[in-house]
Amino acid sequence: MNQVSDRLAALAPSQTLAMSQKSSELKAQGVDVINLSVGEPDFNTPQHIKDAAKKAIDDNFSHYSPVPGYLDLRQAICAKLKNENGLDFTPEQIVVSNGAKQSICNTILSLVNPGDEVILPAPYWVSYVEMVKLAEGKSVIVETGIEQDFKMSAAQLEAAITPKTKMLILCSPSNPTGSVYSHDELAALAAVLERHPQVFVLADEIYEHINYVGAHQSIAQFPAVRDRVIIVNGVSKGYAMTGWRIGFIAAPLWIAKACNKLQGQYTSGASSIAQKAAAAAFAGDQSCVEEMRRAFERRRDLVVRLAREIPGLKVNNPDGAFYLFPEVGYYLGKRDGEREIKSSSDLAMYILEVGHVATVAGDAFGAPNYLRLSYATSEENITEAMRRIKEVLARLK
Repeated sequence: MNQVSDRLAALAPSQTLAMSQKSSELKAQGVDVINLSVGEPDFNTPQHIKDAAKKAIDDNFSHYSPVPGYLDLRQAICAKLKNENGLDFTPEQIVVSNGAKQSICNTILSLVNPGDEVILPAPYWVSYVEMVKLAEGKSVIVETGIEQDFKMSAAQLEAAITPKTKMLILCSPSNPTGSVYSHDELAALAAVLERHPQVFVLADEIYEHINYVGAHQSIAQFPAVRDRVIIVNGVSKGYAMTGWRIGFIAAPLWIAKACNKLQGQYTSGASSIAQKAAAAAFAGDQSCVEEMRRAFERRRDLVVRLAREIPGLKVNNPDGAFYLFPEVGYYLGKRDGEREIKSSSDLAMYILEVGHVATVAGDAFGAPNYLRLSYATSEENITEAMRRIKEVLARLK
């Protein structure tokens, strides 16, 4: 009898990866698909970072690395946090993992007990809910819409907290919406959290450098909550290093030790070569980060302008990351001949199969009337993709 564990059976597959796979299958059949489903910069890793990796190979960094990461990398992360964020951490408070995804999962598994509640502002990144399930916690979803720029208010946070609340997961800049919390918005959330000392904050800041409104703001800057904030970050998005798989937490020492203990039992240290590349990313010239940020900003302006030309789409102006999250409720219930669009999943599949553009349905992010479009691709691809989307949506009556 082939029976997987209840733990695994309860998990949903990643819809972002599923759409990416479906578009790859169509491409393999010779269909010209433009992929706006994947959350990955289309840039190559900067040369000085690749050179550091090559040197690490030649210098024989081919043995097991310490579970929390090489000391020089953790020191470089501490320097980054000090210089860019004004935050003081010691290397003992840093745990380097196999991507920020593992950093998030480590933190949830280290802190959340069965029955504990975790507050997730929706739209949320697909894996948060599933990771909370793994920890046998309960996700408490706080709905935010395009009218409030997809940002949770202090009043909404206060209303969601119960005696069982263990954690708030806050992603800024956000996947899937591109929303960025301002200093004042974070201060208001911190003031609520100050009154609830049992609540930890997992601050997912992986898109920190892809920000169009100036300096990044971290909730860790507020002294009243500082000792309950776990910052998660990494090199994937800001340095175009998705495949290198390096993320980290910066956390209170006891939480860092807990994550270190957990990681020591199921993956140990991250890739030795990738760590040396990441150290070069944090410690080296940052002009490559700014060049990519500027390119993303140009693309953001382009995709917003083109999306606003499509009848029925509601579009805001995202302040960070590389996603547009239009509201598509206008098209639900419409038909193209026999084909009826009942959900955003139906709409995403229709746009893929008829228009040959891959997007991700908002259902995956706890926002059923939306689609996520990644504009981490060329301006030429964006222009053609939006032309196709406009064309196929016009067929729906």
